[in-house]
Amino acid sequence: MGRLRPIACVLGLLVGLVVASSGTGSAAEPLAPAVSSVEHLDIGGTAWVVDRGTGTVRVRVDSTVSATDLARLRRVAERSGGDVVLERERGRLRTLVSGGDGVYGSAVRCSAGVNVRGGGAYYFVTAGHCTASTSTWYTDSARTTAIGPTTGSSFPGNDFGVVRFANAAVPHPGTIGTVDVTGTATAYVGQSVCRRGATTGVRCGVVTGLNATVNYGDGSIVYGLIRTNICAEPGDSGGPLYAGDKVIGILSGGSGNCASGGVTYYQPIQEVLTAHGLSVY
Repeated sequence: MGRLRPIACVLGLLVGLVVASSGTGSAAEPLAPAVSSVEHLDIGGTAWVVDRGTGTVRVRVDSTVSATDLARLRRVAERSGGDVVLERERGRLRTLVSGGDGVYGSAVRCSAGVNVRGGGAYYFVTAGHCTASTSTWYTDSARTTAIGPTTGSSFPGNDFGVVRFANAAVPHPGTIGTVDVTGTATAYVGQSVCRRGATTGVRCGVVTGLNATVNYGDGSIVYGLIRTNICAEPGDSGGPLYAGDKVIGILSGGSGNCASGGVTYYQPIQEVLTAHGLSVY
């Protein structure tokens, strides 16, 4: 079993960028104590979401969780009277940072989410764990063609960042690949969706959970995420989740890979658009 990780990544410059919206959200009131008990343990390599269909808190545990911490989780599950259900995570939850094509910072490669505009300027949105450590972005791994600076970043808590197009020679169409973006949408469980990333291209699946929380470890906890059964790999972070021509979110992290399968988590798009006064086009 692998480990939960954020997926720092790059979509390739011509891919539209995705904006995300997070927000902690709140569990259904009867399950709030169970959610609080899980979060209070502060165990990296775990992710949880309230499953309103079964009335439980489903906690996914990756391979980095020690036997001691797993025992702590089991005690919480036992005390919950069935409100907490433990599940094994395929692979390791993590942010995915790697080399390759996409958008490049000083030490990371990420995927652009969606191109946006506001106040007469143009930007792209990507993952906050990418922008948190990078001030200037480039189109190439040699870092010879600058795109522009990071102008906003929110991670942990949320996972979104904003980069301004400062180089007029760099194109920034309002598309995700060949898809012309016409707006945003809110995710719902069972929704058919696709994502695009610099490492693994276009992959599709369904939304399997809402308002998920992921603890990547080292104090990096992100709230209010969309969970899907779509795989991803290092370099895909920041890429867009979309349904038809509507952007839904940007890739935060996940576990597994695209050979054996995986699970991925996305920052909803609306929060970053609202926070920075931006819109898709």
